[in-house]
Amino acid sequence: MAVLDAFFKFMHEVGGSDLHLVTGSQPLVRLKGRIEKIKYKVLENAELKKMLYEIAPDEKIKIFEETGDVDFGYEIPKMARYRANFFNQKWGVGAVFREIPTQIPSVEQLGLPTVISKLASLPKGLVLVTGPTGSGKSTTLATIIDHANRTRHDHILTIEDPVEFVHHSNNCVVNHREVHTHTRSFTSALRGALREDPDIIMVGEMRDLETISLALEAANTGHLVMGTLHTTSAASTIDRIIDIFPANEQSQIRASLADAIRAVVAQTLFRRADANGRVAALEILLATPAVRNLIRESKIHQIATTIQTGRKFGMQSMDDAILDHLLSGRITPADAYTHCADKAKFRQYLTTPPEDFTDV
Repeated sequence: MAVLDAFFKFMHEVGGSDLHLVTGSQPLVRLKGRIEKIKYKVLENAELKKMLYEIAPDEKIKIFEETGDVDFGYEIPKMARYRANFFNQKWGVGAVFREIPTQIPSVEQLGLPTVISKLASLPKGLVLVTGPTGSGKSTTLATIIDHANRTRHDHILTIEDPVEFVHHSNNCVVNHREVHTHTRSFTSALRGALREDPDIIMVGEMRDLETISLALEAANTGHLVMGTLHTTSAASTIDRIIDIFPANEQSQIRASLADAIRAVVAQTLFRRADANGRVAALEILLATPAVRNLIRESKIHQIATTIQTGRKFGMQSMDDAILDHLLSGRITPADAYTHCADKAKFRQYLTTPPEDFTDV
């Protein structure tokens, strides 16, 4: 057993989400969104490097020594998988490990709106799950893929860096491709995917123009494409995709995106006030004809209004989702106020509203 396995076991038992190991510091674990120290000695560079290299494949060690950072997946059978990132910093080596559960939660277990499971049955188009780092994007996406795996009879292809949730073929055949291990890049894997008879393509992260362009092409040629972006709202997601293209191509991209888009799910994680763990608040945009027209006509600023009027279709704004959690006692007024957009709407729930210097 690797030395680090004891840290992973501890994190698993206390319900942590991330393990931080950094030269010059005690080990730390993220619990319910907060970093907490583990009672252990301060880590020295040579000692930590030896522990890290014990679990890393030789080719990943070589990449790390050449570039100064590397990502890969590590698994402890019957417990969990871990997304590992090694990096160099001022005092020496460092690493962060994100725990990926072996059991994929359902929509009901996560407390997500039922419309999320319906996204798994879409025949084609583009579905984006967005949010900041650590907001649960991968978990929500894995839940949708798992629902498709249990209810459809198709070919699911995932392209990730590294592979996180592992889906075993159920009614669908599932193939996982890891960037830098099974393929050179997201773009080369996407090009190959179009010749591999996929029905659903999951792209771990849509990072650049070429990846986004190929994903749009796949979505517009009869495939259901799912991916993630680091954006905080549905409107900013649409803007990000369009803005990544050169100005002379943006009119064409707006039309292509309007045809391809099916849904944007933007999410934020909150510490639960009524129980252990965390809960997600979701903004949901569904591509109704009105939404498609707004994208084509470059009226993205009107999307927020369309979400409000589209509740009957399953749409919801982030503030409405936060308010629902607050009124149900799942989150605190202080956390709700911190993450909401309309501060005036939430000040009434605070005993002592804070001064927000950004409003000055």
